[in-house]
Amino acid sequence: MPNWGGGAKCAACEKTVYHAEEIQCNGRSFHKTCFICMACRKGLDSTTVAAHESEIYCKSCYGKKYGPKGYGYGQGAGALSSDPPGQNLDMQSQDSKPRPTSTNSNSSKFAHRFGSSDHCQRCSKAVYAAEKIMGAGKPWHKTCFRCLLCGKSLESTTVTDKDGELYCKGTYTQDQTSSHHLSAVKST
Repeated sequence: MPNWGGGAKCAACEKTVYHAEEIQCNGRSFHKTCFICMACRKGLDSTTVAAHESEIYCKSCYGKKYGPKGYGYGQGAGALSSDPPGQNLDMQSQDSKPRPTSTNSNSSKFAHRFGSSDHCQRCSKAVYAAEKIMGAGKPWHKTCFRCLLCGKSLESTTVTDKDGELYCKGTYTQDQTSSHHLSAVKST
């Protein structure tokens, strides 16, 4: 079947990867959400990925699985593990099932295999990588990334947060000044 304007196929889920959500590693394309360690399922980036043939791992799991074994080997504190003795990658059975990341019984096959998406702090709906903006350390939809008081769209240079909500710096400062002024007037 011809690929009419679509992107490459994701090496993890085999679905089309469009340029805006594509990460390349060892000549293969991945969705941002599929670019995860095959062992611990943590998200990867160019500084944390370690590839072995067609598999991708975080550096810690790669070291546990393919690094030198025995006393005196390791890569410093990054190779230390808090796992109880006897629980490492080599001892896990190949047919063990991944633990579900969601209690939602309607979760998709993709979400079950690759983990669920983040949820927007404003509307509580799923936020996917192509539409995600991080603010106050939490994920937001681009359309929800607005000042709570005035509704203006926000940018990294205009946003401020208080108690998990987003505000534009100008409106938040005015609101705080008005609130402070009103409380000062009431107390006199």
